[in-house]
Amino acid sequence: MRDVRSDPELQDLVRRFVTPGRRYLRLGGSLFRLSTAERSAFVRDLAQAAHDITPAELGVLFEGGWRERKTAAWLVAVAHRPEFRELIGGLLLASEGPYAGAAYCVALAKFGSAADAELLSAYLDHYLSRPDLDYDQAFALGTLLYLDEMLGSEYTTRFLAPAGPWERWLEVRAVAALDPWDCRRAVQQLCTVVDESAEVFALLHSGN
Repeated sequence: MRDVRSDPELQDLVRRFVTPGRRYLRLGGSLFRLSTAERSAFVRDLAQAAHDITPAELGVLFEGGWRERKTAAWLVAVAHRPEFRELIGGLLLASEGPYAGAAYCVALAKFGSAADAELLSAYLDHYLSRPDLDYDQAFALGTLLYLDEMLGSEYTTRFLAPAGPWERWLEVRAVAALDPWDCRRAVQQLCTVVDESAEVFALLHSGN
């Protein structure tokens, strides 16, 4: 992992793409608290960033900390760069740091293929067997529900079966957890923001 405190290249990318307007903090649930005007400006700026950043620069951001990785995942989603699918899936499974997991899930949701559902399933297979870890299990399951709806698939069936992996994880933890159906709705809302920004990105990309 590259350390922004001692990496001039990463520092420059953070200054250009991660911190403007406190972008990395807004990429998530706080987007829903923006006014109409604020949201419009935010999606335009996000589209411009997704247009300006190069694949090599995205690769550098993915080598940084959670702020850099979270932002990179959103920029990849807006620009629809499925060539980063395996990298994002690997980072999700590794879960090396906090706060970026939901962004990885949003990117996989927007790629929207069976390959993305397989990556989420691999994550759930691993982390629903770890009730000692409260990571992004509910959000990943919510994302898989979203993809099932989009693809007409049934990846979530075995996870949500009675006495299945999700119920066992909850039972062992014996604490309240996020509802995966609430997470599915959140994923859908976040994907709507990506779509709004992607429309602006397409105009920028076409030179209009």
